[in-house]
Amino acid sequence: MARTRKALVTGGAGFIGSHLCDALVEKGLEVLCVDNLITGDASNVAKARAGGAFELVEQDVAEPLEMDADYVFHLASPASPVDYQELPVKTMLANSLGTLNCLELAQRCGARMLMSSTSEVYGDPLVTPQVESYFGNVNPVGLRSCYDEGKRFAEALCKAYEREFAVEVVIVRIFNTYGSRMRSHDGRVIPNFIGEALDGLPMTIYGDGNQTRSFCHVSDMVRGLMLSMFSDDMVGEVVNLGNPNEIRVIDLAQRIREKAGSESAMVFEPLPADDPQRRQPDITKAMTILGWAPEVDLDRGLEDTIAWFRERG
Repeated sequence: MARTRKALVTGGAGFIGSHLCDALVEKGLEVLCVDNLITGDASNVAKARAGGAFELVEQDVAEPLEMDADYVFHLASPASPVDYQELPVKTMLANSLGTLNCLELAQRCGARMLMSSTSEVYGDPLVTPQVESYFGNVNPVGLRSCYDEGKRFAEALCKAYEREFAVEVVIVRIFNTYGSRMRSHDGRVIPNFIGEALDGLPMTIYGDGNQTRSFCHVSDMVRGLMLSMFSDDMVGEVVNLGNPNEIRVIDLAQRIREKAGSESAMVFEPLPADDPQRRQPDITKAMTILGWAPEVDLDRGLEDTIAWFRERG
């Protein structure tokens, strides 16, 4: 009888990580979640815990990982601007020492590793849509640099281990993702707008609102992460995962206000330093290699997300 394969998910009690844990448990893998819970929440993995072979280990990924795995998903890092600007050193350590520890584990166990990078490696892009071959336009010493440069270093370290030690690595650049289990007012635009609309607070728009974003529902993102890890054709690849449909921030605010049945006013604040004007993925590679594309449209995804926030009070 074949043994059950084991997946390690760092940051598995976070927003995307917890949904990934659910999917891995459902797939029949033994799942070990490592999370220090500084931005994650143990309640996020209640479904995974009840669904199969699952364990939550409360540990900082910057500490050595003394466990075994067949697959390593490295998602641990503060990911919202509020979090990583309040925790810049921890953010950099999660993406430097944390990535090193994951790579060391993967090398020791002969495991495949998926590195969750970010669209932020493109900075304030001068090229739209952003394709994987674009090197980016990043301020290496700005307020966002702890996250941007942390992820860029993590990517470089993954490629170094791939070249020197033949570790199987897949790098996924995650674009704006939304859905249930986000924290209200966490600094990302959708939970900020939803929280403000449901609480009857002014909806804060930074800049004039004409900057664009593209939003991928978490169910589509997790499906893309699973396909990326378990496809042999993805080993050694760097791939964008996100929704290429752009929307202006001011139009997003209006849509959320309408769907939430809110009468919140809109207020405008100065645009933060290094905030990108556009964020749109080129997903040609994901479509070609994985046959992956987003399936949940923004209207349906927002309705589901607003309903989840409303239920949470």
